[in-house]
Amino acid sequence: MRNTRSEAVAEGAQATATPESGPAEACSTSTLPGLKSGAAWLASAPPEMQESFLESLSAEALAALPWLFEFWALPHQLPPEGDWRAWVILGGRGAGKTRAGAEWVRAQVEGSGPFDEGRCRRIALVGETIDQAREVMVFGDSGLLACSPPDRRPEWKAGRKQLEWPNGAVAQLFSAHDPEALRGPQFDGAWVDELAKWKKAQEAWDMLQFGLRLGDSPRMCVTTTPRKQALLRDLLERQSTVVTRAGTEANKAWLAPAFLEEVRARYGGTRLGRQELDGVMLDDVEGALWRHEALEAARINAVPELARVVVAVDPPVTGHKGSDACGIIVAALEAGGDAPQDWRAVVLEDASVQAASPLDWARAALRAAERHGADKVVAEVNQGGDLVETLLRQVDPTVAFKAVRASRGKAARAEPVAALYEQGRVRHMAGLTELEEEMGRMTAQGYQGSGSPDRVDALVWALTELILEPAAKWRRPAMRSL
Repeated sequence: MRNTRSEAVAEGAQATATPESGPAEACSTSTLPGLKSGAAWLASAPPEMQESFLESLSAEALAALPWLFEFWALPHQLPPEGDWRAWVILGGRGAGKTRAGAEWVRAQVEGSGPFDEGRCRRIALVGETIDQAREVMVFGDSGLLACSPPDRRPEWKAGRKQLEWPNGAVAQLFSAHDPEALRGPQFDGAWVDELAKWKKAQEAWDMLQFGLRLGDSPRMCVTTTPRKQALLRDLLERQSTVVTRAGTEANKAWLAPAFLEEVRARYGGTRLGRQELDGVMLDDVEGALWRHEALEAARINAVPELARVVVAVDPPVTGHKGSDACGIIVAALEAGGDAPQDWRAVVLEDASVQAASPLDWARAALRAAERHGADKVVAEVNQGGDLVETLLRQVDPTVAFKAVRASRGKAARAEPVAALYEQGRVRHMAGLTELEEEMGRMTAQGYQGSGSPDRVDALVWALTELILEPAAKWRRPAMRSL
């Protein structure tokens, strides 16, 4: 049998190689530099170049081209280089995780020819249940059978729950609900699907690790939608783990436009959408001043009648690529409510900018003020002093500006604002995911995340200006002599 796959790889790599990269070597399952983003290159090339490329392939190579995953894969679907033990693919629904896992298994078990040995001979396929492993990992639209070319397609042996390739490699199915089934067998590779859903995650994972003892360096591919789970969080923090991330829309070319439109309209800007569509693992920090569930419950879809709007700015100390973000939050006081205990606020927009020059963040703040018809721009001036006001007035000399100075730490300033949320007096418009992520990491002991909580700082200044400071003056009236 001719090795048409190797021919196609060699010809495709040669056709897409650049003068700088030089000619690529022929190989059947490795990710070749000349083939990365090959399909993207071909799609963006002029029609005459596309035609020339396809005509340069032999008939056998052209027939094999659909099976060359390296040519068609999206960046997050290709394994990172380097020495790693676990490759975790965190992705939203429909992001192409299953296809990436199936193709990784193919790359491990296949050799140059249909009967040549690959890197692995015994693979464990572990799903939440046997049914899910079979229907998704084996028989699914992006499963192993669908991804395998005819001359390398494995045979399903239902009685043994195994796939057997023409070269003798075997993949065995296991259920995470039955960790003891993993006690005894041994493997040189594993594909783990939807780890974050496993009910007996730690037990099944431990048994799998004891079985990964064949070969020089057994590896695992983990494909999962992120969910709050101790095992997954621990895995992501290990030095031997590499991670690729992708949202649902990364794979939008293969998804129904109506599906994307519907899920974005329904779940965009929500905690569930952040997890299931953007592929972001959300977690509550112990002792957090704000809980994600409470923020989710405080979300509204329509702007109420407003009495006053402010834009709060927390400027960064520097303005280069590695600088902290400039926190820019737009918030408003809702109309109605005569007494301070009845005042309610709504956070309208997070207009924060990253790695912006001083003039750029000043413009961003004033654009936000213009969009929402803000009555005032409030900015912390501990770092910039008069420069902050000077920058804003360079862009708009007539801006209503108020300088504020921090005399207490961030956590101490944030606690009274968090109390407003506990009282149900602050609501959020959709789309404030990055702000809410920062809020979920602010504790009474300080910020438990990387960098500075610039968005939270700006939020605190906005709500202090709208509710806390006016309420304090209401409680402590003063006599003014004329």
